[in-house]
Amino acid sequence: MELEVLDKSGKGTGKKVKLNDAVFGVEPSEHAIYLDIKQYLANQRQGNHSSLERSDVKGSTKKIKRQKGTGTARAGDIKNPLFRGGGTIFGPQPRNYGFKLNKKLKVVARKSAFSKQLKENQLVVLEDLNFEAPKTKDFVATLAALETEGKRVTVVLNDHNKNVYLSSRNIPKVKLVTVNDLNTYDLLNCQKLVLTESAVQTIEQKLS
Repeated sequence: MELEVLDKSGKGTGKKVKLNDAVFGVEPSEHAIYLDIKQYLANQRQGNHSSLERSDVKGSTKKIKRQKGTGTARAGDIKNPLFRGGGTIFGPQPRNYGFKLNKKLKVVARKSAFSKQLKENQLVVLEDLNFEAPKTKDFVATLAALETEGKRVTVVLNDHNKNVYLSSRNIPKVKLVTVNDLNTYDLLNCQKLVLTESAVQTIEQKLS
């Protein structure tokens, strides 16, 4: 399939880029997408939640009353979880929520994400962005020209560009990533996926 390459003003440049069907034309695997996004979100969790269990609570270990003859339930020390200020029973402890996925499955998920966005007409190919100086209004003008102003947009660059990054970082709902930092979540968590012309070639080399 071929897509027309647009310029920063949203007009056609006369050039067309041919998209590799092995990357942009596969049948999307919903399960692969689910697993890859699940791993990404799990890796974002800090997992530093912690609660004081019975052995962690400060207090005396002295038995607070005799075992029998009080007419009430037997009790040990004041750190008993049944008492106010006592330890937490099976409370959350620090842990790592991350898990591993096969590289081949992650490749399938990326291909599925690209194919899904292309199928839903949410993928746009833009000529390589380059600003002489960081200017947010220039980047906003480009988004407006692409009719994506106010929408969730993911822009994929081939390499890190400092001026483009500084121009986009204060714009809400805009995510700027490079090909090396691509993930399935960012590819699908947007209403418009914008790929630069050089990024398309690198993506095809990495995934085909």
